[in-house]
Amino acid sequence: MRKMTRGLRALGVGTALVLAAAGCSGSGGQQEEDPAESSEVGSADTEPMTFAMITHGPPGDTFFDIIRAGMDDAAAKDNVTVNYSADDDPSQQAVLVENAINAEVDGIAVSMPNADALSGALKRAEAAGIPVVAFNAGFDRWEDVGAQMYFGQDEVLAGTAAGERLSESGAESILCVPQAQGQAQLEARCDGVEQAFDGETSKLYVNGVDMTSVRSSISSKLRQDPDIDHVVMLGAPFALAAVQAVEEANSEATVVTFDTNAQLVDSIQSGDVEWAVDQQPYMQGYMAIDGLWFYKTNGNVLGGGEAVLTGPAFVTQENVDEVVEYAKRGTR
Repeated sequence: MRKMTRGLRALGVGTALVLAAAGCSGSGGQQEEDPAESSEVGSADTEPMTFAMITHGPPGDTFFDIIRAGMDDAAAKDNVTVNYSADDDPSQQAVLVENAINAEVDGIAVSMPNADALSGALKRAEAAGIPVVAFNAGFDRWEDVGAQMYFGQDEVLAGTAAGERLSESGAESILCVPQAQGQAQLEARCDGVEQAFDGETSKLYVNGVDMTSVRSSISSKLRQDPDIDHVVMLGAPFALAAVQAVEEANSEATVVTFDTNAQLVDSIQSGDVEWAVDQQPYMQGYMAIDGLWFYKTNGNVLGGGEAVLTGPAFVTQENVDEVVEYAKRGTR
């Protein structure tokens, strides 16, 4: 809990700096079409810079659309062009880092589901004098690769909080469903749930790039094991597929999830999904770019040597109305 307190304190400092530094207009340049319209506020008068944001987000993933909305707004405020690229293959993600180094960008923001695959390229960025910040994935490894800061959540802590909540609700048998294999943040979530949950746990890997397969795999598992009373999904789009799977299997299992999007908050309002663990991806994208900008313009490093935590927080039927407006505009 000490880390969480420090991280949230650092996040508050960072947010205060953002507000003091002021607002935005325009948008950072993109290699792909912007997924969300950026907010319009004033603009920094610092020298223009170019950053690279490199993620493991698959095409069309609504979670990374929210990250990019934060990225766009920070880039516009900071007079920064951001070249966004993504690949869910760790080796190809490393190639994207190398491309950014060769392009001599002023800074790199990167998500790290497989830090080992990225370590060599990120160390070369450090050697080339290009500052790196990590976000979203890589909580346990960001310092190893020479990153200056990390913005995201402690996934084990988030999983533990979810497991405790499930135990308190009376759940007896849960199914945790990673949408990809080999991604450290997904494994950490399931591990945290299992550590804190009092009942039976099982795990089912699904193919997250094929939603039909996700639905059918979960439905088949629920038919095989009717004792499962809660399905724990690790991303908002997959939770919506799980709701369909529960209906298809005539199961009475309850769906809970990590992460939100506009459709997911509707499902919480309707009761189809009981709750979601929110790690605030908009803030991750925003602070990754803003953190680089502060480092480049003023030598600032947030977090005091620890990760700056953006979660976890629970979105439930009791508080979902407070976030609906932001989810609909693509920032929660």
